[in-house]
Amino acid sequence: MTDRIQNIANGIYDNVGGMKNVNKIVHCMTRVRMEIDDYTQVDLDKLKQVEGVMGVVEDDTLQVVIGPGTVNKVAQAMVDMAGVKLGEPITHTTSGKDAVEAKAAQVKADVKKKNQKPWSKALKSIANIFVPLIPAFVGAGIIGGIASVLGNLMLAGQISGDNWAHIITVLKIVQSGVFAYLNIYVGINAATEFGASPSLGGVIGGIIMLTGVTPENPLPNIFTGGDLSPNQGGIIGVILAVFLMSMIEKKLHKVVPESIDIIVTPTVTLLTMVMITIFLIMPIAGAISAGLVGFINWILGVGGAFAGFMLGALFLPMVMFGLHQILTPIHLEMITNNGYTLLLPILAMAGAGQVGASIALWVRCRKNKQLTEMIKGALPVGILGIGEPLIYGVTLPLGRPFITACIGGGIGGAVIGLFGNVGATSIGPSGVALIPLINNGHMLQYVIGLLAAYAGGFLATYFFGTNPEMRVEQ
Repeated sequence: MTDRIQNIANGIYDNVGGMKNVNKIVHCMTRVRMEIDDYTQVDLDKLKQVEGVMGVVEDDTLQVVIGPGTVNKVAQAMVDMAGVKLGEPITHTTSGKDAVEAKAAQVKADVKKKNQKPWSKALKSIANIFVPLIPAFVGAGIIGGIASVLGNLMLAGQISGDNWAHIITVLKIVQSGVFAYLNIYVGINAATEFGASPSLGGVIGGIIMLTGVTPENPLPNIFTGGDLSPNQGGIIGVILAVFLMSMIEKKLHKVVPESIDIIVTPTVTLLTMVMITIFLIMPIAGAISAGLVGFINWILGVGGAFAGFMLGALFLPMVMFGLHQILTPIHLEMITNNGYTLLLPILAMAGAGQVGASIALWVRCRKNKQLTEMIKGALPVGILGIGEPLIYGVTLPLGRPFITACIGGGIGGAVIGLFGNVGATSIGPSGVALIPLINNGHMLQYVIGLLAAYAGGFLATYFFGTNPEMRVEQ
């Protein structure tokens, strides 16, 4: 950081009543925007005289005009001084005792962060990316779950009529508003987490969707010679791409002259990342997908409890990496040839194992109010077969419960595989919502498998899935 940037940041703080009078800082293309606590402490005349400040605008926030290129550096300097991120509330202390306690807490947090293992940091970043999406997951998930139950009842012939069809369509529109464009939301949040421009992160998420690419004019996979598919790479591909993007953008901000930074940096960043994302990240994900399809077909050929356990245990990691969509052709082929897919009921056990694991966390970590409140919101959606809230909001950020949830899914899958011939007559959500689609005569076996996955996930997590840190009062 240059002395000039630091001087502008200090000058702004000095003339708005100090850092203690600022509640939040964000920036746009040319302005630092601050939420001010007490406007009587703001000296507008002196603020305008700070070298580097081009003007001041009073609106719902106090906006200091600095200009493109410089504004993001000044805003970053100001939040760094406050010890927060852009857009985060700035906490203030009111007494010497509070200051000492705050400093001690900060030092403890810094030491803990420094000693944190790389995989723990990665899980923490994933949590920070997905936790803000939990309300959308829960609301849209419940609505989508209702739509799925109604849709499955219609497919099973238990309800009919245009009115029901219209209701289901409207409900699915709400669900699609979240999950169809999840890559974009993840890109925005990942950019915020990695200190990049959120709008650029959203564009990276949109790139993986290959909008505008048609079957008649596809983009090539440079490794295989085949065609790239939309969403190849999934959510993890988005996070990786945005992480690389953040490093490129930060580097460019340092070397590009401020007068042209607003034009050059986003343009070069996006051009670089679109090449890396489309022609490197997506093909690699495609190779992984193709390998998984071959592995799954081999597992299905083995059959029985072993196949059920393996598929049930591995499905949650596939969802996490956004690779579960590659199974759709297998489902459709089975339905075309046999009238039902044997794969879907087994994979549904993964979500059930996660439900059992979350219930165990609720019981075992009941003093951790932050965790239990998250589980309360996400659990009903998980029971209906929408697993993302529990994955990204509960089990995956904690690490160990994600593994025990996979074990629970494997146990349920083994039970379904042991029964044999438990199939779904159409593709639909898992969990309880799938019951109406189970082929005739096997609904009871499917329910037994669900209960086994619930129990397996619960017991594995209760005894092996927590640590003292999760169980302390928060």
